[in-house]
Amino acid sequence: MAEHPRNVVLLDLDGTLTDSAPGIIASVTETFRKIGMAVPDDDELHRFVGPAIIESLRRNHVPEERLDEAVDIYRDYYANQDIFDDPNNPGGPKVAGRYVNKLFDGIADQLNGLTADGYYLAVATCKPEYQAKPICERFGVTPLVSGIYGASKDNSRLDKDQVIRYCFEHIGFDAAAGDRALMVGDRWTDADGAKACGLDCLGCGWGYAEPGELTGHGCYRIIDHVSELRAAVNEYFAK
Repeated sequence: MAEHPRNVVLLDLDGTLTDSAPGIIASVTETFRKIGMAVPDDDELHRFVGPAIIESLRRNHVPEERLDEAVDIYRDYYANQDIFDDPNNPGGPKVAGRYVNKLFDGIADQLNGLTADGYYLAVATCKPEYQAKPICERFGVTPLVSGIYGASKDNSRLDKDQVIRYCFEHIGFDAAAGDRALMVGDRWTDADGAKACGLDCLGCGWGYAEPGELTGHGCYRIIDHVSELRAAVNEYFAK
């Protein structure tokens, strides 16, 4: 049985813990080429980082009858096709899109500090869980957190609020017993998902949000540097 009360910190993955945009964008680019559609411009490609892939494909006018096909193609490039240069091993073997990625500098120290402060840390991502777990393992996130929770492969659990509730169910989160939680993320999806679950969202300015996005979607505070994370979380829960 879980001990209560607990202070839970929910951590987005892409753009919050890892600099994953290059691999996502490369996989999206190959997907549009494969389905014979024009590749979106650079600004739009960057908007693929954060929301569920099917939502971004729909926003970019992939026909409804081809959405499932496009999602499968994207996931294949992202998880299986070893065709991209590995930024962590230049000149080495090619890798799938999910490994064109790296942990943001300082994240490990911040998460270790938060664990030492007594917080329960959990990754809560709109990335399918079967994809998120190998990424967290490869880039050293797994030992830094107590759990990794993501979207379902069949899209039945897709949005951030659904992921948060799924996480809470699995960890036995109990607000009535005094448990509190904070979402930490870099996109509107994190802020909206937190709000839908009655939580506040701490915005990460080093991620992929567009100007004004995090403020516009109601983040109670935005921090610009990874080094500010531990102190900001402590200040929030001290209230």
